Amino acid sequence: MQEDGSAKRVAVVGGGPVGSLNASYFAKRGYHVDLYEAREDIRTALHLRGRSINLALSHRGREALRAVGLEDRIVSTGIPMHGRMIHALSGKRSPIPYGKKGQYLLSVDRALLNKELLTAVQRYPNVHLHFQHKLETADPHTGSITFRRSSGKPLLQESCDLLVGCDGAFSAVRRQAMRNVRFDFSQTYIPHGYLELTIPPTAAGQFAMEKNYLHIWPRNTFMMIALPNNDHSFTCTLFMPFEEFECITEPEHVLDFFSRYFPDAIPLIGAAELQRDFFLLPAQALVSIKCSPYHVGRRVVIMGDAAHAMVPFYGQGMNAGFEDCLVFDELMEEFNCDLGRVLPEFSRLRTPDDQAIVDLAMYNYIEMRAHVNSRWFLFRKRVDNLLYLLMPGTFVPLYTMVTFTRIRYHEVVKKCKLQNKVVNSALLGIGVLSVLSAGAWVATRIRGHPDASLLLLWELPRALQSKIIPEGWLG
Repeated sequence: MQEDGSAKRVAVVGGGPVGSLNASYFAKRGYHVDLYEAREDIRTALHLRGRSINLALSHRGREALRAVGLEDRIVSTGIPMHGRMIHALSGKRSPIPYGKKGQYLLSVDRALLNKELLTAVQRYPNVHLHFQHKLETADPHTGSITFRRSSGKPLLQESCDLLVGCDGAFSAVRRQAMRNVRFDFSQTYIPHGYLELTIPPTAAGQFAMEKNYLHIWPRNTFMMIALPNNDHSFTCTLFMPFEEFECITEPEHVLDFFSRYFPDAIPLIGAAELQRDFFLLPAQALVSIKCSPYHVGRRVVIMGDAAHAMVPFYGQGMNAGFEDCLVFDELMEEFNCDLGRVLPEFSRLRTPDDQAIVDLAMYNYIEMRAHVNSRWFLFRKRVDNLLYLLMPGTFVPLYTMVTFTRIRYHEVVKKCKLQNKVVNSALLGIGVLSVLSAGAWVATRIRGHPDASLLLLWELPRALQSKIIPEGWLG
């Protein structure tokens, strides 16, 4: 610990995965850490029991866990997913690998992940956990913070050298920060909601589908996905416009809808269970949040969903939040724990990256629900994977850069745009050469028959477009 004014007492607000991991980083550096959570102890809370809520852990998240010695413990609880399994309307299943052999996501149970992270941070003697403490006020200039406690207890007033907000999309820390500085903030609810269902294990206690895949039922304007759980079940999530949900008001409507769009899922879920579970809870909203900056002075900083809530379609919400913790710790090392330099540099570095992944998450929804049905998309995936195999140091597919590297998110976007220009231009050139070559071949084959030659050359472009060049390939 430095004697140059660096913070000695850190208050982390939010006991979810990002807050718990962050507390470990500060504890490892020797700070006195108080971790405050508005809910009861979420390791045993009733609202986390029962149905599994799974998250996708990727390279960025694993790197952040590794830095505090938690990667092996968390990875051992996860289920590898080596690619996407696409469920066509016909019932046919087609796997799409993520890329190189050995690249995979981990399906991890959120409740178990949170339990492991909280248990790990509690082992530090310089950490104290405080549940049922809801932040009421925070002064970013003095470090004074006030909490409302349960059971009618009086307000608790504390002070800290650094307040770290990891308290989710509707962050109380962010709300306090917005009162004190010029602060840009935008919140967007998308017109689609989500509903969770469950595919139980088979009668023999096994997985009802291939377990090592993220299963996707793409239906253009909506989709369903399924992630494997440790109890051999799958958590299914149906994403759909709210007006579609509102049209399904009776149990028979549910079966009609699934028979039309997800017929293979009915025997997996069970008709009676589907009709029951569909109405247990209303469809939930999805929100995207962007803000800037991520800090106030040298005493307040926000991370995770508090800074950049995103729709879940890239599986990067938790991973981006974990990477926030890692980047902040790397800056602490670089600037010798001088928070006057660390906090503004953290905002400068992470704001463009986190806002880029917020946008990419929304783009990936369009890809997952619609593009995966396109022959051109599947063709491009094969081309991209081939180029990655041949030139791994030069060409890296978008999904690989986001999920299996630590290339900064905003640089991923720039690199992807450049790669797409090059590949599309090359494919266009190949297409033109194919047309010219085929035309020359036809001309040589029917030389001396001018009428037939004219007829074939007239039909040639249309035939080549349908047989050789997929529809929409210029996009």
